[in-house]
This record gives sequence, structure tokens and C-alpha cells, in this order.
Amino acid sequence: MSTPAAPVRIDPMGESAVLVTLGDTIDQVVNAWARALAAAVDADAGLGRAVPAYASVLVPFDPLALSVAEASAAVARIVAATDVVPAAVAAPGRIVEIPVRYGGVDGPDLDEVARLHDLRPDDVVEIHAGTEYDAFFLGFAPGFAYLGPLPASIATPRLDIPRPRVPAGSVAIGGSQTAVYPTETPGGWRLIGRTNARLWDASRAEPALIRPGDRVRFVPVR
Repeated sequence: MSTPAAPVRIDPMGESAVLVTLGDTIDQVVNAWARALAAAVDADAGLGRAVPAYASVLVPFDPLALSVAEASAAVARIVAATDVVPAAVAAPGRIVEIPVRYGGVDGPDLDEVARLHDLRPDDVVEIHAGTEYDAFFLGFAPGFAYLGPLPASIATPRLDIPRPRVPAGSVAIGGSQTAVYPTETPGGWRLIGRTNARLWDASRAEPALIRPGDRVRFVPVR
């Protein structure tokens, strides 16, 4: 079994969950391990539905059936039995293409992102749309997929003061990540475009358009 160098930590999170920490960076191999571990936990009838993140997995359990120590031991056995699959050879996810109107009223921060990197707005669009992104995990809001890695040439810090309202469908950059806001929410990421694609629809059999492990491409719409 191949494992990253960082030691694994299993810590209690209250009386009904434990947190498995696999690393502390945005790393495709560690994230593939987190998703594999979550799937292995889900296959264990004695534990609850696991929630993977970049480099950790939250594992809930029934405190009436298990103590924290028993749950931690069960999770430790699953960790020890779960192979780390390099992202390059992991089972490929779906390809999800998202049409985007870049700039203008749909992407009010595009010009500023370009200025910060001494690029033209068209350069930012070309770089952003020319990259295929991994969907690392879902969080923040229903259907919000954290996508990356974003090319370093356009990685941009979040706004100092978040917007109180970000329109649904806004395509954004936050640090070395990119994402689409599924619904109107507050947000501090840089808005470079917008899509009509519905990232979250509770009436669908699978409400989230993007699932962890998918590959995402942004397609410019003129």
C-alpha cells in the first residue's frame, strides 16, 4: 500500500463523529485517498455516511451503539486497509462541461484578476478555460464543488471584504481554486464569469451537477 508521508490522525469530534486527517495541503493523491476512505467507510454497516474533504474525512457514528474509542478503532482498521490510489491512475470521474460567459456584468472581477497578474482579460479566460479541473469535494453550500488545481499564473487571493450577495451561477477564483456558486449567497471569491448551468437542483435524481472525483471543463460562450 502506498501512503503519503504525513501521519494519519483520528480525533473525536464531539460524541458522535471522528475526524480522520490525512494531510494538510491541497493534493490530488491525498484527496483521492480521502474519497477512497469515505467509500470504504460507507461500505461499513457499523458507521454513518462519511463526508470527505481535501485531506480529511468526517465519520459520524451512533453514540448509542459505539463509544468514541470503539468508533476510532473501527475507523483506524478501515484506514489501514484502504489503499492510496495515485490520482493519475484512479478510476476517472465523469467529464462535466460548463458554458461560461466571461467578464462584463457576469464577471466583474475579471479585469482586476488580469491586472494583478499583468495579463489581458482574454489571457485569463484562455488559461481558466484551458485547464481541466478535479472536483475535490462538495461543501459551503449544496452543490458547491471545490475545483482545482488552478494554474498558478491566475491564482488570486479572495476579496478582503466579501460580497453580501453573489448571483447564482457565478464562476469564481479563490486562491488556487475555482468554483461555481450554485445559489445566491454571500461570497468572497473573485467573480470572472457566469453560467446558466444549474449546479444544484433538488428535483433531479442527483441534485448536484458535479460529484467529487469528476473532471470539470469551462467552455467560453461569446
